[in-house]
Amino acid sequence: MKHTLSVLVQDESGVLSRISNLFARRGFNIDSLAVGPAEKIGISRITMVVRGDNRTIEQLIKQLYKLISVLHVQNVTTIPCVERELILIKIQAVKSNRSSILEIANIFRAKVVDISEKFLILEVTGDPGKIFAIQQLLKQSEIIQIARTGKISLVRESSVNTEFLKNNLSHDYSYLYS
Repeated sequence: MKHTLSVLVQDESGVLSRISNLFARRGFNIDSLAVGPAEKIGISRITMVVRGDNRTIEQLIKQLYKLISVLHVQNVTTIPCVERELILIKIQAVKSNRSSILEIANIFRAKVVDISEKFLILEVTGDPGKIFAIQQLLKQSEIIQIARTGKISLVRESSVNTEFLKNNLSHDYSYLYS
């Protein structure tokens, strides 16, 4: 199972290296990684996605806490969160397929950030499911390059679980989670 960990660390050189070495020594692969400044000066937030069962992830969290620069670790996998990723997709877009690509882009609220005679670059921001879905639809055209960020995530203070809403409410309430 994939787990999303939110890790607050002191913003100092070598922190990310120590964390990645910890994962490597234990044979873990990090599926997704995003790092940036947090809400307080001198603190960074690392959001990572790793695979493992609950017991293994608990042990990994204990190991993370042993690193001096780690201030707080939270497994947000089952907690209602706002999750986002960004993807840039360069796609071959000639006259024969350009309109269908632009139609898909419009449906997913993607932005065209570069255009030429033969290519488009789309910027798509959204939850991981949205990113996956547009990638699958665009595979019918020739994708030239992809650059993708790691997942970022913040816990919802409202405790509203949008995944529950998506899966259990009728389409009439879709505006609640768009």
